[in-house]
Amino acid sequence: MPSDPRGLRADAPLLDAWLRFHEDAPTPFTIPGHKQRHDLVGDVVAGDVPLYAGLDSMKLSRGVLAEAERRAARAWGVDLCRFSVGGSTHGNQAVALALGRPGDEVVVSRTLHRSMLLGLVLAGLVPVWVRPEVDPAHGLPVGVAPTAVDAALSEHPRAVAVLVGDPSYVGTVGDVARLADVAHAHDVPLVVDAAWGAHLGFHPDLPPHALALGADVVVTSAHKALPAVSQGALVLARSGRIDPRRLDAGVEATATTSPAGGILASVDAARALLERDGASLLGPVLDAVAAARARLAAVDGLVVLDGPGADPLRLTLVLPGTGADGNAVEADLLRRGLPLEMADRDTLCAMVTLADTPAGVAALADALLDSLARRRGPARALAPSGVWAVDPEAASTPRETVPLEAAVGRVSAELVAPYPPGVPVLAPGERVTVAAVDALHAARAAGSRIAYAADPTLARLDVVAH
Repeated sequence: MPSDPRGLRADAPLLDAWLRFHEDAPTPFTIPGHKQRHDLVGDVVAGDVPLYAGLDSMKLSRGVLAEAERRAARAWGVDLCRFSVGGSTHGNQAVALALGRPGDEVVVSRTLHRSMLLGLVLAGLVPVWVRPEVDPAHGLPVGVAPTAVDAALSEHPRAVAVLVGDPSYVGTVGDVARLADVAHAHDVPLVVDAAWGAHLGFHPDLPPHALALGADVVVTSAHKALPAVSQGALVLARSGRIDPRRLDAGVEATATTSPAGGILASVDAARALLERDGASLLGPVLDAVAAARARLAAVDGLVVLDGPGADPLRLTLVLPGTGADGNAVEADLLRRGLPLEMADRDTLCAMVTLADTPAGVAALADALLDSLARRRGPARALAPSGVWAVDPEAASTPRETVPLEAAVGRVSAELVAPYPPGVPVLAPGERVTVAAVDALHAARAAGSRIAYAADPTLARLDVVAH
C-alpha cells in the first residue's frame, strides 16, 4: 500500500498527487499500457504513474509540477527550478543549449561528465579547456584554479560561460566562490555540474551548495545523494546572467514527452525531506563517516581523503602506500554484499548518503580494514591517473556553422525537416546535396515551416567540422 511514513505529502504536491492516484484507483484509458495491473509483467511496474493523466490532468490543469518546482527553487534560494526524469545528463544538455549559439566559446573543465561534453556538441559550443589541479599528496583532482579560469576568459573574451563540476566524482571540493567571482568579473555565468552534491548546504558541517557561493546554474542528481528514484534530477538557476526562457526551452527540447510521475514525485519528496529533516538525518551519518575515516587513517600507508577540500560525507581512499590492489579489495567487499561507487587499482570511493546508518558505515569500515590487512603488499609509488593529467590538443570544433549553399558536399550535423509532414530532408551524418538544398528552399517558399533546424530561415546549417 502506498505510504508516506514521514508525513511529507503536505509539503510535496507531486508526492501528494502520486498518493491520491493510488487512493482513488482510477481506470485510466491513457498510457502507460500496463494500466496499473501487476498480473501481466509483475511488480516491476508498481508505482509507475505518469505525470499526464496521472499526477495531473492531461492538460496539467492542477499545476502540481510547477508548484513542486517552485518549492525546490525556494529551498535552494533561486528563482527557477526544473525537475528532470533524465538525470543530470538531461539537465546538463539542456543548460548547454541555453548558454549560447553555435560557434560560441565556453570555458570548460576537462573532467566534466560526458553528458555536458556531449551537450557542447548538441549546442555547437566551442570548448576552451581548463584542467583541475591535482593534489600531489593523493593524485586526485581538487578543482579548477580560479587563476586558470581568469586566464582562459582573458584569452577568450568572447566566451559566454564557465562550466565546472563540483564536487568531483571522488568527493573533492573546489573553490566555487572564487570561480563565481572570476566568471562574474568577466560578466559570464558560472554553471556547476553538482550531480554528486545535492546534499551540500543542508547541514552546518557540510560545505555550502554552489548556488549559495555565487553560481548561476546548478544541475544536481536527486537520486545520487538524496533518496529519490533513479534518474531524478533538478536544474536550479537564478535569472540575470541566464535567460530563463532559453533554459526552459532547452529543458523542453531535450525532455521526454512521457515523464514518469513516480520519478518526479520522488524528487519532490526528497526535496521536502531534505528541507525539513536533512540536518537531523545527515548529522549521525556525518559522525559515522568521520569515525570511519579516523579508523582507516591509522592504516599504515593509506591516504584517506579529508579536510576542507573534501565532501565530509564521501569516503575516498588512496591505496598505493598500502600495496593493496583496489580491484581485489572491491572483490572482497562484493563477496560481503558491500559494492562501492568506484574502485580501481589505486582508489576506492564509497558513496554515503543520509539514507545510510552509522551501523552500516561502521560495517563498511570493518570490511575495508579486514581486506586491506589481507591484501597488503609492497608499497608502490603514487601515479596520478592520466584521466586527470593529459592535456587535450583540439584539432577542430565538434561542428561548425556555414552558409547553406556552402554546406553542399559537407556532412550535416543536424536534422532538418519541412513541417508538415516532418519527414527529414537532412539527418545528422548525411551528406548535404544540391537536391536537398533545393528541396528545403522549395518547401520554405511554399510556406512550410522548417522544423528542428538551428536556423529555420535556412541561411546557415550546422555541419561536421573538417
